[in-house]
Amino acid sequence: MGFRLPTIRRASVTSSQAASKSVEVPKGYLAVYVGEKQKRFVIPISYLNQPSFQDLLSQAEEEFGYDHPMGGLTIPCSEDVFQQMASRLNGQ
Repeated sequence: MGFRLPTIRRASVTSSQAASKSVEVPKGYLAVYVGEKQKRFVIPISYLNQPSFQDLLSQAEEEFGYDHPMGGLTIPCSEDVFQQMASRLNGQ
């Protein structure tokens, strides 16, 4: 028997804001929810290798564990901080 990856479930969309957006995420990208209003961002998976993003993931694990009911990762920082970090990562 070989190694098996867990099956990825599609999130059910419940909020009207999330319902207006596509649930699909393009190949090579990841959906994350940021800030108090849980704004959805679709980011490249290459961010996962970046130390600054890994710090955010550690904070998310401490605050939320592995339960992310929105179907994507919930990142515990303000939208402004996240957008600044994403801008820096895009410039690399």
